[in-house]
Amino acid sequence: MSRVTRYILRQLFAPTLFITGALVGVVWLTQSLRFVDLIVNRGLSAGHFFYLTMLLLPGFLSLILPIALFCAVLFTYHRLSFDSEIVVLRAAGLSHRQLARPALALALGATIVTYGLTLYLTPLGFRTFKDQQFTIRSSYASVLLREGVFNTLVDGVTVYVRERKSGGELRGILVHDNRQPSKPVTVMAERGILTNTAEGPRFVMVNGNRQEVARDPDQLSLLYFDRYALDLGLIAETSGEHWREPGERYLPELLNPGSGLDDINNTDRMKAEAHKRLVSPLYCLAFTLIALAGILSGEFNRRGEWRRIMAGAAAAVAFQAVALGLMPLVGKTPALAPLMYLNIVVAIVGASWVLSGRGRPGDGRGLATASGGPA
Repeated sequence: MSRVTRYILRQLFAPTLFITGALVGVVWLTQSLRFVDLIVNRGLSAGHFFYLTMLLLPGFLSLILPIALFCAVLFTYHRLSFDSEIVVLRAAGLSHRQLARPALALALGATIVTYGLTLYLTPLGFRTFKDQQFTIRSSYASVLLREGVFNTLVDGVTVYVRERKSGGELRGILVHDNRQPSKPVTVMAERGILTNTAEGPRFVMVNGNRQEVARDPDQLSLLYFDRYALDLGLIAETSGEHWREPGERYLPELLNPGSGLDDINNTDRMKAEAHKRLVSPLYCLAFTLIALAGILSGEFNRRGEWRRIMAGAAAAVAFQAVALGLMPLVGKTPALAPLMYLNIVVAIVGASWVLSGRGRPGDGRGLATASGGPA
């Protein structure tokens, strides 16, 4: 590695880290707002809060890295050009390809990292997040109950609480269990409390009634009680083996779904997710080449450079728009999956063509090829 390559690589590294950290922080903050109420008003520990939000971080990072690279390359090479360092390096005989080599090396490293994220860390984090979410629902159900709202503890079990008192006491309770549609059960109670016992979590209710409706024949069973305990462990048991969503699965599981009914009904979604995992890391290379094509091609001209930067930004937006538009289409029609790869190829080849000097990026026409993609 030449001294010039190492120098430019050092200049690129700091902005890439800074922009990645800033974007991750913004996305992490907006996503973590969903959990703030659980800490402030529901008693969820800060440790659980940070653990849950950190599990989602790999997924954010795989989306942010290509954008951070694009911004860092534009910023760094524009600064080098503004300080006339690019002019000096060109005068010393360095070609566009040699000047682009440090950014491409960084993009290649980011691509490898992103493959590690999409193929392993992201599904691992999302799978663990869903498992923790289920654990909180079964073991800390009181955390999730909101006053004056119909709360769904698990599918088919809805709880309404009129008022929450200090010490965890709940007033005005209604529980509707529709997990067996042929025999729905409704429990109403004056007050109650959610507690953990040696046998598991229980919902203990006082002064109420239990209503069960048998559909065939229509018959109502009514039971008044002074004290009634609903075993939430039984609810957890029925929901413990929940269906793994595409985002929770590793690549082999996506490419070879099981024979279960849910897997069969969602085969197209899983195939689309698999193609996304394979394609998205290549965005690092595509975005970097588009940025390089915008900033390096053409002669040195501060006024013209801004036009090239704007053309590069427009090309990147068009490329990302096509990529985002293809995802739902592939989920419905898997035969369109090759278009996702074609979009990447068009962006990389088009940007490389402009960077080689054969395009005319000065007026923004050359970069149009970098964002063509399938319409």
